Amino acid sequence: MAVRITRPGKNTLVIDTPVMPAAGVFGFGDQYRDLLKIDKLGAVVTNPVSYAARSPASGVRIVPLAAGVLVHNGLPNPGLRKVISQNRATWERLPVPLIVHVIVNNVEEVTKSIRLLDEQEAVAGLELGLSEEMSAAEVQWYVQAATEQTEKPILVRLPFGVDMEYVHAAIDAGADSLVVCAPPRGTARDRAGRLVTGRLYGPMIKPLALRMVGQLARMVNVPVIGAGGIHSPEDGRDFLEAGAVAVQVDSVVWVDPKMLEIIARDLGGLVLTQPSGALPDEWFPGMGETQRGEAGHDDTTRKRS
Repeated sequence: MAVRITRPGKNTLVIDTPVMPAAGVFGFGDQYRDLLKIDKLGAVVTNPVSYAARSPASGVRIVPLAAGVLVHNGLPNPGLRKVISQNRATWERLPVPLIVHVIVNNVEEVTKSIRLLDEQEAVAGLELGLSEEMSAAEVQWYVQAATEQTEKPILVRLPFGVDMEYVHAAIDAGADSLVVCAPPRGTARDRAGRLVTGRLYGPMIKPLALRMVGQLARMVNVPVIGAGGIHSPEDGRDFLEAGAVAVQVDSVVWVDPKMLEIIARDLGGLVLTQPSGALPDEWFPGMGETQRGEAGHDDTTRKRS
């Protein structure tokens, strides 16, 4: 299965499975290697990284909610040069393409970051994290600054709920695909009674993100990658049906990392149907060809159509 997730061209990005982790949930490479099979994913998207180091946010960073969680962490990272030096060897060993998520602070830092990442052969693509506070003119300015520094594909992660002027500014500036969308911002009261502002994660986000994906997929001429509230293969398929070419999975990775692989197997056509008459312990979600052979299943087992 081959899925093109960026515009066609010299360096278009094609992945084998339309599933990847979203920025901020998978570290900088193979931190989950003992919990799932990374080679079953379509790509790996790194944690957000900035050119200069960023410290963690002070105070409360996580507020549990009835249907999810609010997170405020300040996007801490040691800075791009250190991230590269600490992870270059890991990146070179990854069995799937690597997409580095770049925090957009100012044009100078974006330019420096893209130039530095352009030199890294192990990096297959770059994802820009834009702010909802940017104007359409600023969006075009930032995206164009990035595209002028590299021939690697540029994915643009849109904030939740932006208007079409904002979207077209990113596309006109050279975005090769759109990630729809970043977790929306919200405010909740923590256990100490203080109001905390952060980003919202959880199944409650899915209907909002799914609607946005469906709307944009019908209106733009670049690939759309869906993200937000995906906690099962069924959730992922809903995004593909709405028009996304691929999906990014976020918060379920924190509570059940294996589910990312299960979703990837399912949407990538790697899941097998259960043989007729099989006992419950002869089957598990996400089972593939290798497991079937190890379990001694007969030829009645077949790939999901």
